[in-house]
Amino acid sequence: MNHYLVAAGWLLVGALAAYGMRRLSVWLARLEELEPGFKPWQAWGPVILTAVLFAVFGWKFGAGVTLLVVSLWVVVLVQVIFFDLEHRLILDRIMFPSWGLAVLASIFVHHPGWLNAIATGLGAGAILLLLAVLGALVMRTEAMGLGDVKLAVFVGLIVGFPGTFNALLYGILLAGFISILLIAVRVKGLKDTIAYGPYLCAGALIQLFVQG
Repeated sequence: MNHYLVAAGWLLVGALAAYGMRRLSVWLARLEELEPGFKPWQAWGPVILTAVLFAVFGWKFGAGVTLLVVSLWVVVLVQVIFFDLEHRLILDRIMFPSWGLAVLASIFVHHPGWLNAIATGLGAGAILLLLAVLGALVMRTEAMGLGDVKLAVFVGLIVGFPGTFNALLYGILLAGFISILLIAVRVKGLKDTIAYGPYLCAGALIQLFVQG
């Protein structure tokens, strides 16, 4: 099937998938005793971004199992982006099932392969945990949370080695650039922290596209 036709059809599928995930996010927020927001960026941001990403990956991969698997990761990553931006929280209720799905995909789809996936997931989680501990010791504040560590495990599971380290690098560079920009325009101060999860997700999305 023509990749442009796949992209057009998959855009609509992405919008529907994101709408369902947004409904789930609202429900999960209330379970966590958080108040979900309904500003335009909160309500429509996930739908628009997921639809666009589905179209991009539909064009990249065409119809097939790879597109289905990568699209599932897109839905998870976009959920994390917007939930973390809104609530500064990455949910165990999202991460733990996603780990399980990623391991199953590595076994049955063989990309990146179950041994590669598990080893890289554990390694990425260990790196982020070390950075979180060092950040807490040096900055005397929680620069990264355990949610970021769990997210790094997920990224390792879905991207594998060596791509995960590119994804982490992309995330760090994006976070650094945005932090400098926010400080320059005086939205943030030098001692303020940002949600790192969205940038790690962005790095993972870039790497998923690049490595194909």
